[in-house]
Amino acid sequence: DAGSSVEEMEFNWDEYLEDTGATAAPHGSFKHVDTSLQNGFAPGMKLEVAVKSDQNTYWVATIITTCGQLLLLRYDGYGEDRKADFWCDILTADLHPIGWCEQNKKILKVPEGIKDKIPDQEEFLQRVLKGACSAPANLLEGLHRGKNPLDLIAPGSRLELQNIQDSLEAWIVTVVENVGGRLKLRYEGLEDSEKFDQWLFYLDPFLHQVGWAAQHGYTLQPPSAIRSLRSEAEWQEILKKVKEEEEESSVPTDLFKDKPVIGVHSFSEGMKLEAVDPMAPFVISPATVLKVYNDKYFVIEIDDLRAERAASQRYVCHVGSAGIFPVQWSLKNGLHLSPPPGYPGQDFDWADYLKQCGAEAAPQSCFPSLTSDHGFKENMKLEAVNPVEPEEVCIATVTKLKDSYLWLQLEGSKKPVPECIVSVESMNIFPVGWCETNGYQLRPPRKAIVNKQKKIAVVQPEKQILSSRTVHDGLKNQELNSSDSVVINGKYCCPKIYFNHRCFSGPYLNKGRIAELPQSVGPGNCVLVLKEVLTLLINAAYKPSRVLRELQLDEEAAWHGHGETLKAKYKGKSYRATVEVVRTADRVADFCRKTCIKLECCPNLFGPQMVLDKCSENCSVLTKTKYTHYYGKRKNKRIGRPPGGHSNLEAALKKPNKRRKRRKHFFVHKKKRSSASVDNTPAGSPQGSGAEEEDDQDESELSHSLAQDRDKRKRKLRTFSFSDDENKPPSPKDIKMEVAEKLQLDSNPLEWSVADVVRFLKSTDCAPLARIFLDQEIDGQALLLLTLPTVQECMDLKLGPAIKLCHHIERVKLAFYQQFAN
Repeated sequence: DAGSSVEEMEFNWDEYLEDTGATAAPHGSFKHVDTSLQNGFAPGMKLEVAVKSDQNTYWVATIITTCGQLLLLRYDGYGEDRKADFWCDILTADLHPIGWCEQNKKILKVPEGIKDKIPDQEEFLQRVLKGACSAPANLLEGLHRGKNPLDLIAPGSRLELQNIQDSLEAWIVTVVENVGGRLKLRYEGLEDSEKFDQWLFYLDPFLHQVGWAAQHGYTLQPPSAIRSLRSEAEWQEILKKVKEEEEESSVPTDLFKDKPVIGVHSFSEGMKLEAVDPMAPFVISPATVLKVYNDKYFVIEIDDLRAERAASQRYVCHVGSAGIFPVQWSLKNGLHLSPPPGYPGQDFDWADYLKQCGAEAAPQSCFPSLTSDHGFKENMKLEAVNPVEPEEVCIATVTKLKDSYLWLQLEGSKKPVPECIVSVESMNIFPVGWCETNGYQLRPPRKAIVNKQKKIAVVQPEKQILSSRTVHDGLKNQELNSSDSVVINGKYCCPKIYFNHRCFSGPYLNKGRIAELPQSVGPGNCVLVLKEVLTLLINAAYKPSRVLRELQLDEEAAWHGHGETLKAKYKGKSYRATVEVVRTADRVADFCRKTCIKLECCPNLFGPQMVLDKCSENCSVLTKTKYTHYYGKRKNKRIGRPPGGHSNLEAALKKPNKRRKRRKHFFVHKKKRSSASVDNTPAGSPQGSGAEEEDDQDESELSHSLAQDRDKRKRKLRTFSFSDDENKPPSPKDIKMEVAEKLQLDSNPLEWSVADVVRFLKSTDCAPLARIFLDQEIDGQALLLLTLPTVQECMDLKLGPAIKLCHHIERVKLAFYQQFAN
């Protein structure tokens, strides 16, 4: 109908996974992405470091471990003694590759602590440096110091690309764009033409550094598709220019150290097999080994029996190429084999076909063994390249799995694409959130939405970058559900409302989700801004339906506000309630404060005041249990609580006659909200405050149970108010500080045993997680290497508990760096 249209919405993986009930493919299944995130330094590498006691002398040190841009080093000569290990920051420390002192006439001198162990310095250095691997010079000096090696493949860098039609040729390509290791490449000599551009991951086996062809005896000439665009003399001129500029456009060799090594194959010309055309990976077809170049490369052609056939589909393969299978593989796996064009009849039979062609099937031994140990499962979501339009990265769903192959359904591509057949080791598939992390446009799913007037509040800062014109038009078009006119700069204009995520979030709101909210919302019309703020808070709750219930007000509450319907979704059900929202700017601060108190969080969690360093309510010293103990049981009457038996909260079941979809666990890269082994309610939250499970009742029982539940809680729990002096937060003197501002360690965490780590955790509010550390045998060294992504993925924690745990780990790292690093 004319009133609806297809619109590309701003896409959010968290919401999409929640709406579809799907899970994200595990991060560890994308080996090429893991490789691309490594920092270039590895344990065992050696470098020359300034000696602390004598800044003019240097000594050789070995990397023990790495942590971001920090390196843990040990001077050579200490052997297995960890006592003198020290941390260095790559960006600030005086670090150099092996051989630097000799080149720059600097002195290599044994440090005082090991002078006795090394009587002959020259002999010792010869011995320890024999066959040693030096830390990469380019990452220790100059512009690239401390950078991720991947950043060194900058636009303008040159590489050599083998021609997929003829592997004995290669030609120079220039990097146009580098998106997280995925390179847009243009053939040298075609500066202005995008027509022949290709997208390849930097670890692709057909991509090499400049000079590779000459070293391995391959011809360096442009592929046949572009050769006719210039004369032979022009191509030679281009090659000469490239050789002159080789130094400034070259890429470091060690970047390609993790590239798959091409093994020896045992195929012979004329052998038959089953194959997937990489240019159109939608069907499995009979194919023939057309030509064998050498023991590494051979050409496959997709069979076509028509007399006047179109251009043949042929491409170069090696033994590890994806999409080649032995004869009968599709039959054994219950898959459809597409008969060759021109084949008589629809029922294809390999025995007849081989007899008819007079050919033999490639033996099983020619093919690598396939694995099914990869972590992918049906209905998992990921991001994948559209094979028809390689510029597009789309949302993909795993629809089928066979051995180490996935069938992917792509969503949101400009033109519909059939299911793609992809290897689990393909470098064209990525984890959920990869595009967002690398600043690339993910094709969002198409959504038919009703074309209605939008009511918006301005969200700041980065979440929506709006021009001043857009903001002006947005505010101009804002409407109220009343006949009153809007005075933008008058009493109806709400100031900016800040989310102060460092403040205490209480038992209902998830601190991790609060931290993901925009810094502020507004300014704009009061009703619209506050409605947006409340909606964001509801969605940041452990149980959104519970927060919605807390926000509805009774008839006694003298807000004289403006009734607004707000919605919440939880476990596949929808809830709505009419919530009172103030209309005038002079009431906004009071409204925010009282709403915070109702949600049992710090009164400054959101409001017109931005909390910079320390909250005026001193909320940081309290845990959830203590906060509720001090403030949750003060008054007899809960603020704004509807009288028993009355509720304007309705539970609207989406599909009343069907079982609701269970919300499955999911993990998101970057925003990473993982499934958890711990309970949904925050650690230590009292049983009466949001920990009950109210959402599995059917619709008829719900409002009755809500009323009963409310009466029960009225008797059990009283709320808190900050209005009188006795209810001010207790000072740190009154309460033992649970989270100290600064941690003082008695011993070096590098030397902590598993028991020491467990003991430390038990002293924090993450005590319930200590069991995991015991089971996983995490000692002090391992503790210092833990990061938020590792904690979430390996420990299977939700974002909130994971952030809380990482906060304590960061405190240990900081204390370690301040107390023991020197």
